[in-house]
Amino acid sequence: MNDSHPTYRVLLVEDDTRLANLIVDYLKSHGMHVELERRGDTVLTRLISYRPDIILLDIMLPGTDGLTLCEQLPDYFSGPILLMSALGSNEDQIRGLAVGADDYVVKPVDPALLVARINNLLKRKSMPLQTHSHCLNFGKLSIDPHAQTIRLGSVEVDLTAHEFELLWLLASQAGQVLSRQYIYQYLLNIDFDGRDRKIDVRISRLRKKLGDNIQTPFRIKTVWGQGYLFAPEAWMIP
Repeated sequence: MNDSHPTYRVLLVEDDTRLANLIVDYLKSHGMHVELERRGDTVLTRLISYRPDIILLDIMLPGTDGLTLCEQLPDYFSGPILLMSALGSNEDQIRGLAVGADDYVVKPVDPALLVARINNLLKRKSMPLQTHSHCLNFGKLSIDPHAQTIRLGSVEVDLTAHEFELLWLLASQAGQVLSRQYIYQYLLNIDFDGRDRKIDVRISRLRKKLGDNIQTPFRIKTVWGQGYLFAPEAWMIP
């Protein structure tokens, strides 16, 4: 067993027996605890008895497909979701990220790459957001980095861990344009390749949840050719 990795608890949802066995064996050889679920419609029940740190989720599943599960899981699971699919077009990946996945790999996936993706997702989840000890307040918006709670007026806004992480990054540098390259390096520890849309999708979800105008955003602005800007003056009305 390789002891260089933490003992993560992984739930693998995959109906291809041969592939599932290969993934389970490889992850276990890297010190991870893995349980296998072969149907989509039994995943939520499995979460009651097994509390994983991360879910590896195939898209094409019997019972309930992976994309539908991505939309349902945030009500039951706060950890990262990594989608796996033989569907590898940009459109397929954007759709997967849009419904809530934190990452997307195309099958057949190299096992070493899969381990690296898992470690990266879980390392980011365990990292402290900032050393700041105070909340950020902008008009009706309040962001608490310790409780990881958001309030807009009298309403508590439900964000995923990655959405909160992105909002905190933008809000802690309010009024400044943050480039995609900077955001990718800070949050994902990778370079922006000009095609990846993970951050764009998360920005879109943040805008929707925070009452921004989707067509002409005024709270989290797109500065074309430069990046994104959190507008500190735009939060007076919830």
